Amino acid sequence: MKLSVKGLAYAGAVLWGGCLFLMGILNLMFPKYGVAMLDMIRSVYPGYGAMSGLTGVIVGTLYALVDGAICGALLAWLYNQFAKPGASASA
Repeated sequence: MKLSVKGLAYAGAVLWGGCLFLMGILNLMFPKYGVAMLDMIRSVYPGYGAMSGLTGVIVGTLYALVDGAICGALLAWLYNQFAKPGASASA
């Protein structure tokens, strides 16, 4: 069975983008929520600052959409490479 690279890319983008968007919005409403995680994400995504208002949340969400899509596509591609037809089912 092969995975859809495009489908998993979309799923990864929506999942990671949605998670980061939700975390950023919750942090705006409750300033202590997710601070450690958002600080870590800020160190990875240049220009992202969840504590800088809605603009920062949107920038972080855009980064997460791209990042999630790349990771999803890479995961599906790698899976398909290891699950070639004729490969042994036992590890």
